[in-house]
Amino acid sequence: MAEEQNQDTSVNPQEEASAQFQIQKLYAKDVSFEVPNAPQIFQDEGQADVKMSLSQRVETLADDTYEVVLTVTVTATTGEKTAYLAEVAQAGIFLVSGFNEQATHAVMNTLCPTTLFPYARHLISSLVADGGFPPLTLQPVNFDQLYAQRMQQMMQEQQAAGTDEGETVAAEFSQKD
Repeated sequence: MAEEQNQDTSVNPQEEASAQFQIQKLYAKDVSFEVPNAPQIFQDEGQADVKMSLSQRVETLADDTYEVVLTVTVTATTGEKTAYLAEVAQAGIFLVSGFNEQATHAVMNTLCPTTLFPYARHLISSLVADGGFPPLTLQPVNFDQLYAQRMQQMMQEQQAAGTDEGETVAAEFSQKD
């Protein structure tokens, strides 16, 4: 079992010379901001409880060219009321070639969202401030760690179920505003 888990994922020198990661385009695919309880929510006292969730989608556009969409959703609540809901789908078109299948999978789930997150974070911060709320600073996300945790969880699930399916990386975080 330990041998299966410690498979060699290194790229041989010949592959490494031809391996390529290139950003072709970055763009905001979808942006949404809602204040469902305005204007009453601006009268409420107290700190908002802010929750952030992440999801990602990868679509193959051509050989070695992928669209990666990172969706960041931030929900702030005061008591039982939603103060605001901000959602940004930040996308990018990436050229990823010369990697083996496992390394390509890792690049899609670590390097691509790491590239996209600062843009989504900036958009969310702007939306919140322009919506009349106190500034919101989202903390950086370690996508390498999330990916490693998800892969470990999938291996445990596969061992328990005896299958090898599944690839979704999602996470949820909380912070006080």
